[in-house]
Amino acid sequence: MLAQLSTQAVKRNAAALVQTRRGISVQSLLHGSPEAKQEGDVHILQHSRLVARGKYVHGFEVHKVKPAAVEEYKKVAEAYYTAIKDDPDLHVKLTGSWEAMVGEQDTFYHILEYENYSGFDKTTRKIRNSEHIDTYKKLIPYLTGRSQQLCQEFAFFPTVPPRTEGGVFELRSYQLHPGTLLQWEHTWRKGIEARRKFVAPVGAWYSQVGRLHQVHHMWQYPDLQTRKETREQAWQLDGWAETVSKTAEYSMLMDAIVLEPLPFSPLK
Repeated sequence: MLAQLSTQAVKRNAAALVQTRRGISVQSLLHGSPEAKQEGDVHILQHSRLVARGKYVHGFEVHKVKPAAVEEYKKVAEAYYTAIKDDPDLHVKLTGSWEAMVGEQDTFYHILEYENYSGFDKTTRKIRNSEHIDTYKKLIPYLTGRSQQLCQEFAFFPTVPPRTEGGVFELRSYQLHPGTLLQWEHTWRKGIEARRKFVAPVGAWYSQVGRLHQVHHMWQYPDLQTRKETREQAWQLDGWAETVSKTAEYSMLMDAIVLEPLPFSPLK
């Protein structure tokens, strides 16, 4: 009798254990285990702390304009971005505004600098309740598309202050494989000194809101011929070829867009 009761108890315990494991397995598959989720959250936080400068948030606003409306768009864009830049009540600075020369045509890039996410929130609310929104609405009829992305600076690559040096800008964008940001940053930081010997970088950012797993960095050259010669010189230095090779492994897509600054751009 005792043996029979003992056998039944063992069967019940085994069934309960299987059910528990099955529940944990389903939960882990659908939502991730609590332990894995906590570890993942910490991992994401560590990524931001390790690679970000953290002081500012940069908004990338991209406008695709109707070809026949480019000149009208430029006038309204100048009125809007100059006004918000000069408004002391807003927590925003205009890093720069550009038109694509090589890349998707009739496309304009505006990079805004906010005092972290709180600055973005405050600025957005104030613009929506001010005369600035009326000016912005005048842009809409000239557009075929628009997008916005919030990025942070890489700690080793802070954005330069306003300057006027002339020439052209190059915006390079990389769509990374998810989970490779830290490796990309580590590899790029080691090799960037080779490029610094020939040209000073303008800035580098990685996306946090909008299209994720993207990295951008920007350069300024007197002209495209100088760009070509500068890049060829960098290839002669130790470490640069390895940097390019490794960062390419982490990327799914890459774009190199040549930009011309607009007359009101602080960076030009």
